[in-house]
Amino acid sequence: MTAKPDIFARAGDGTFEPTPDGNERRIVCWTPELMMVEFRFEAGGVGWLHEHPHVQSSYVAEGAFEVTVDGRTETLRAGDCFIVPSGLRHGVKALEKGRLVDTFTPSRQDFLSHPPG
Repeated sequence: MTAKPDIFARAGDGTFEPTPDGNERRIVCWTPELMMVEFRFEAGGVGWLHEHPHVQSSYVAEGAFEVTVDGRTETLRAGDCFIVPSGLRHGVKALEKGRLVDTFTPSRQDFLSHPPG
């Protein structure tokens, strides 16, 4: 991934890379203020519980996920979404193969400066 902002993206742009928790992500597009990232999960895949200072919104593009935010757990399916306020502990479990499209504000500089995996 280039460290240069990119404000346009096409479906085939970018490369999926492994994440430390065993899933895959690709940075779709970003500016310093906002970043969109697509995550792919196999059935049973887990996005570890974690927190960060960024505000996050997530859209379930495909599949079904058990989503936990600040101790509250809900099952979300394609078309559903959730928001994670800054600093709250959160994570997901894929109940079936699926994809999440996350936005972060400000951008996740750690995704740009450190390769995943």
